Amino acid sequence: MYDIEKYYQAVDVDDAVRALSKDPEAVVISGGSDVLIKIREGKLAGCSLVSIHGIKELEGIRVEEDGTIAIGPATTFSHITNNKIIQELIPILGDAVDMAGGPQLRNIGTVGGNVCNGVTSADSASSLCCLDAILVLKGPKGMREVPISQWYTGPGRTVREHEEVLVSIRIKKENYEGYGGHYIKYGKRGAMEIATLGCAVTVKLTEDKKQIADLRLAYGVAAPTPIRCRETEQSVIGMEIGEALAEKVGKGALTEVNPRSSWRASKEFRLQLVEELGKRALRQAVINAGGEWDA
Repeated sequence: MYDIEKYYQAVDVDDAVRALSKDPEAVVISGGSDVLIKIREGKLAGCSLVSIHGIKELEGIRVEEDGTIAIGPATTFSHITNNKIIQELIPILGDAVDMAGGPQLRNIGTVGGNVCNGVTSADSASSLCCLDAILVLKGPKGMREVPISQWYTGPGRTVREHEEVLVSIRIKKENYEGYGGHYIKYGKRGAMEIATLGCAVTVKLTEDKKQIADLRLAYGVAAPTPIRCRETEQSVIGMEIGEALAEKVGKGALTEVNPRSSWRASKEFRLQLVEELGKRALRQAVINAGGEWDA
């Protein structure tokens, strides 16, 4: 059922880097929810695996002295959703990964795997884009940091080199403090569904909670990679909360996305979702940031 040529269990990150350096065809496996499916389907038949499962330095969530949230890439979706740090400081991420698959997948699937597989439908991707996450890699040449805006290079592709291991996902205090956020996933059914479209919005309001001080708007499955609508974000700074704001966000997003047609949805339907989900996510993000939105 699973055609695997070799399997190596790394004892730590350095050991994993060495194993990957020795085998140019090896594939990293952690939770296995993505890799094992590809092997079963024959896409990775006869592959060699380097497992980073169980490496404690890659697990867990902490807040550093400067307020940076550091998330271990081997932390499972369910642990992220139920973590008090996530719930109190960046609940948008916990809510987003809680929409991935079903309970079994969320108990084994990891946030690092979700990021490293490079797919635009990843439920964590648009929220991490709004949070301006920084991805820390370790390889034979040492450590390097990659802003998530520079991470994706195409469908299913990232800047991670073969020998590198993702060791941390970092979110600076300035990118979450004072923000409210909301993520919406649209699929043909309510659970166990790959996103037809995903939309994340984070907002910071002015002191009187009446205007937009800052806004981040990101989508999954609206382009070949997860995408931020930066022109739209800049265009609404200073606007008052209300339907005019929602209209500008929705219409603005349409000028920046580039969805495709697939068996899940046509391009035209995805464009409708881009506009509508942008508006809906914005309204709830404003409420989550302490503002009011009259129905």
